[in-house]
Amino acid sequence: MWQVIGQDRLLSLLKQNLKERNIAHAYLLTGPRHIGKGTLAVNIAQAMNCDASEPPCGQCHSCFRIAQEKHADVVFTHLNSSAEISIDTIRELQHLANLPPYEGKYKVFIINDAEYLSIEAANCLLKILEEPPPKLIWLLLASEENRLPPTVISRCQRLEFKPLPMKQLKKILVDQYDIAPNKANLLARLSHGCLGWAISAMKDDNLLSQRTQNINKFVSLLTANLEQRFACAQEWAIQFNRQRRSVIEIIEDWIDWWRDLMLIRGSCEELITNTDYKATLQRKASNLTMREINGFIADLCLLKEQLSKNINVRLLLEWVMLNMPKVEC
Repeated sequence: MWQVIGQDRLLSLLKQNLKERNIAHAYLLTGPRHIGKGTLAVNIAQAMNCDASEPPCGQCHSCFRIAQEKHADVVFTHLNSSAEISIDTIRELQHLANLPPYEGKYKVFIINDAEYLSIEAANCLLKILEEPPPKLIWLLLASEENRLPPTVISRCQRLEFKPLPMKQLKKILVDQYDIAPNKANLLARLSHGCLGWAISAMKDDNLLSQRTQNINKFVSLLTANLEQRFACAQEWAIQFNRQRRSVIEIIEDWIDWWRDLMLIRGSCEELITNTDYKATLQRKASNLTMREINGFIADLCLLKEQLSKNINVRLLLEWVMLNMPKVEC
């Protein structure tokens, strides 16, 4: 059973490929985080190793072990806390690629955050993609496809995930997950069309709790002095070195917050993301000019772009803190 919701075009293509046994040796699954790339990757691995007549069944021994990440022939590679996926990781996969399937019908290698492949790792992977061994499928998952070398992209069949319209996502949350309409509306806005994030937030209160902490920090920084802002920059820089993904998500929330300030200042309140903080946004927006807001949004977007490069993160964060407009208490 395919578990991805709202990506009918991709599922139709994959089902047809399976029916015709016309499976590519490598797929690039691209789209925003939490949109379902990981779920589809698991489903593809299950479909290639499923024992049922209509794969993936999700119930057979192979499907169950793949879902538990315990199948000998399905290998998951994650970025973890490292700055990039190293060539040693790809060399290990290269060694495994030359071995025949041990437990199932196909070997499936799933590389999450493929855009973080080092240059050496990407070149090593390219050699394998150019001469693919039999009974092996590569699944590359990337949220920032433009960071991948064009040569790697060209060797893969591209599967692009599209964010769901907010109304459709809200309806899914209400009808299929029995979420109250008001909360479903908030989750649909916060998720930016990514059902996976909305479902995670529904199941894990820590996600919304962390968001609350982030917003409180964004509000306090507006009135903070330079010493307090630099202390925050240092805190985030240390956190980035331990878990870079969490800081990138903070910056994305920060951009959403300032976008809401822009929309309120431009009399487009019905389009804001953080609807539960509307009153706070209105108070802060009244003390900022549209020029200040737009300028700082540009700085935040540049910050997010530069965080993917090998630069001094603390220095970059301090530059952003210096450029942030100050609002009187």
